[in-house]
Amino acid sequence: MHCSAFGLENPKNPICGRRPGRLMNRVNRQSMGDQTMTRTLRYEPLDLRTLTDPYPVYRQLRDEAPVFWHEQMQSWVLTRYRDCREVLRNHELFARDRRRIGEEVPEFRQSVQTLDPPEQGALRSLFVNTLHAQDFDEIGRRARNRIAELFGHLADRDGFDWMKEIAAPISLAISADLLGVQEPDLPSYISISDALARRMDSGLLPANAEAGDRARGLLNTMVKAWFDAEDCSGALGDIRQDADKARVPDHYVRNTTSVLFNASFGTLYATAGNVALTLLQHPEALERLRDERLLSTGVDELVRFDGPAQGTSRVATRRTMIGTTVVDPGQIVLPLLAAANRDPEEFPQPDELVLDRSPNRHLGFGWGPHACLGASFGQVAVKEIIRGLLAAPGPLRLAGVPTRRRTATVRSLDVLPVTFRP
Repeated sequence: MHCSAFGLENPKNPICGRRPGRLMNRVNRQSMGDQTMTRTLRYEPLDLRTLTDPYPVYRQLRDEAPVFWHEQMQSWVLTRYRDCREVLRNHELFARDRRRIGEEVPEFRQSVQTLDPPEQGALRSLFVNTLHAQDFDEIGRRARNRIAELFGHLADRDGFDWMKEIAAPISLAISADLLGVQEPDLPSYISISDALARRMDSGLLPANAEAGDRARGLLNTMVKAWFDAEDCSGALGDIRQDADKARVPDHYVRNTTSVLFNASFGTLYATAGNVALTLLQHPEALERLRDERLLSTGVDELVRFDGPAQGTSRVATRRTMIGTTVVDPGQIVLPLLAAANRDPEEFPQPDELVLDRSPNRHLGFGWGPHACLGASFGQVAVKEIIRGLLAAPGPLRLAGVPTRRRTATVRSLDVLPVTFRP
């Protein structure tokens, strides 16, 4: 799922040393005679209880403070579906490209993510058209074979870590296959991807920024070597051949390829873990997915129910209102996509897994001009993981207590101990 980077990062944020995630809600006020009572809520994205299950927190925020000011991140945070979707849709008012408010974006970070329409259009079209031209069925078949091979090796083990031994190698294999490049060294790439995921939380933990930027440099160097190679196939070959159609400097094409590759690996890795755990907790759902007619709606519902993308940021280009809240030019707005995906105004029975939910206009792949470049490819990959589980040597079972990675922007498991043995 080639989503744009979901960031709680705020490059203007000068705040360090405070407890992560402290919230002062300046919106939810009640007049009491001559006094005004301001309710103070706490929202700590990196708190263990929030990482384990953020949805009760999101429900409270959506009910009591659907638009609130987060002091540490210096951002307005949104939790209602209609507000989040409008911010994602309205690129004229809510910019992804912070150069529109006078900030600088260093060259190594300039990509399709840092452009808004109309400047973004040709570059985005290049990548979308290239991805749609790939043979997803054949890539899916190879992924299916790889999954079956891995499951076969693990069938007799008393326990193994799904994240390390299934999610990581499968995500890297599928991502490399899509681009048509040799798989990078898995441990090395996991380190790069982990640093980039933590970089997106630098508004909460500013110390993450430096390591994340180093990792971005390593990834860009690797991708440049792919572009410089004599022969390349797959999507990379098409991108290199048609790069002039993007009508942007060459580094935008290379950097967007970096974003594409890492988003594919990182999002698939996190999704593979979240989907596996959800299906372990809802075994009847996995059994129902034997019906191929449910797979497409089922994958969308699994992403809505517990997808990896928790939030993304935009910046207001002029003074505006969100509900009754005034947002000034240059202020950061942070839609919490995962909170929006449980909004009962849009999704009946939001906390239930409804595999045939339709319509299902979830925001797990984003929305608008910065929506996931390859959402359809991501769906293919998740379908193959589900098919692999259905054809596995035995039912997958928990073999220990799952633990969550301490990242807020990307919701991911760190360890998922499982077994195929009874």
